[in-house]
Amino acid sequence: MKKLLLTLAAALLLGAGAQAQIKNPMLWADVPDPDVIRVGDTFYLVSTTMHLMPGGPIMASKDLKNWETVGYIFDKLTDSPKYDLQEGTVYGRGQWATSLKYHDGKFWALLAPNEPGSMGDTYIFTAEKAEGPWTIHSRLRHFHDATLFFDEDGTPYVFFGTGEMCQLTRDLKGVVEGSLRHYFQREADERGLLEGTRVIKHNGTYYALLISHVYAPGRHRREVCYRTKDLNGTWEKNTVLESDFGGFSYLAQGTIVDTPEGDWYGVMFQDRGGVGRVLTLSPVRWIDGWPQLGDENGKVPETMRPYRSGMPEKGIVCSDDFSGEKLGLHWEWNHNPIDNAWSLKERPGFLRLKTNRVVENLYLAPNTLTQRMEGPTCSGYIAMDISKMKDGDCAGLAAFNGDSGVLTIKKQGKKSVLEMSEQKVSLTDREKAVTNVEVKVIETVDLSAAFKSQTSKSKSQIIYLRLDGDFQPGHHDVANFYYSLDGENWTKIGTENYRMIFDYRRFFMGTKFGIFNYATKKTGGYVDVDAFVYSKSEK
Repeated sequence: MKKLLLTLAAALLLGAGAQAQIKNPMLWADVPDPDVIRVGDTFYLVSTTMHLMPGGPIMASKDLKNWETVGYIFDKLTDSPKYDLQEGTVYGRGQWATSLKYHDGKFWALLAPNEPGSMGDTYIFTAEKAEGPWTIHSRLRHFHDATLFFDEDGTPYVFFGTGEMCQLTRDLKGVVEGSLRHYFQREADERGLLEGTRVIKHNGTYYALLISHVYAPGRHRREVCYRTKDLNGTWEKNTVLESDFGGFSYLAQGTIVDTPEGDWYGVMFQDRGGVGRVLTLSPVRWIDGWPQLGDENGKVPETMRPYRSGMPEKGIVCSDDFSGEKLGLHWEWNHNPIDNAWSLKERPGFLRLKTNRVVENLYLAPNTLTQRMEGPTCSGYIAMDISKMKDGDCAGLAAFNGDSGVLTIKKQGKKSVLEMSEQKVSLTDREKAVTNVEVKVIETVDLSAAFKSQTSKSKSQIIYLRLDGDFQPGHHDVANFYYSLDGENWTKIGTENYRMIFDYRRFFMGTKFGIFNYATKKTGGYVDVDAFVYSKSEK
């Protein structure tokens, strides 16, 4: 039955994505701060995942339409116990705006956690293959939203912040003394940061692309470009994209990438509310030596032809029957996982999540497993065996974010209760410590009687929990919640059209599917997740 359900979900995904055109957003999911490079016939994309682990996801595509996650730059960050949900958290912090390069037969990645002090020191990683394994090459001072750049003679540079740059030593383990300087000054109406720098060299000219926040009347968020033929000379400036798209506000921040044939594409992200920051694809036209993004009107097009045709359908959000020896690359943990508290081997074909630390709430729970949600609409459900939960345990499925819609199975003595609640976390500004979680229980169902009839046939207690997301323009980014005892007949529960939001002050990311199990009284219980079944549709 599980295999059949997953096959049907895959068929739905194929039907949704089988059209020949790329329909913008190219990736209608939370994939912010992109850097894209091409090595041979393959495009590689890296994005920000902040407090999720493993981090620094590397996605690959042959056609700029079908992307899959092929690896991560690191499994964990260990500079502070906050990465382990101890002495605070790293919600909205962690890995930011990674730069990806290929030089001298190796892949290189530069990232700086958005943290104060030594936690924010820049990492430089390297790998023989984009899929990894990646190793730490060096640690340097903090560089905000930086890009690594190798000149044609191999000289390495870092461009960062608002118009700052410096030269690195040839071994990429230090900064060349006296090389730090500003290569431009922002305009008077650019009162926000110019950030998200990406640098390329084309036909002997250096190009630095940055997002510009402008507050003057009639001006908008935009992508600007600075260029020069001499890194120590004067840089010229031009606006290369100023476009709203799809009923949402103006977009920017990303990069441009070429094909082997010499065509160019632009990849920029757009804030889209509850789903997060999504990626768009645009043609690039070189006009008077400037890379102008967009169609003939300078706007992000609704559709694009894939770079290549006939490529197999792939996605970055996937169903899973948990039958593999390793956890699929489409999954990420909320903060560093506790490795001995989950297993794919103890009950083959199931993901076992074991309680391992007594905590007060979902936001401090270790080993919450997440995947992105996608637009325009998506649906995901789990089949969970809860027969080994202990008194005080809480397990379930959440639309997980700073504001979360949550389906929770609570073990209360020998009784099992299902709650749908709305939960809202408060965090301190500095430590991101959890100070309060406001929980509003919307609906409660006593499952004990139903499980009594079910356990007459089996020792297991299986419940199905489902979450549907709708991110269509004008639909207000809503989620609806369901449960079932057989996986076929679903009962709606809790808030009708729960509003998912994007809040840069806390999580700073789109809403995720979150599978969780935590203890509030004593450890030792566990749940077994039989499958996660996912589908998306255009509607």
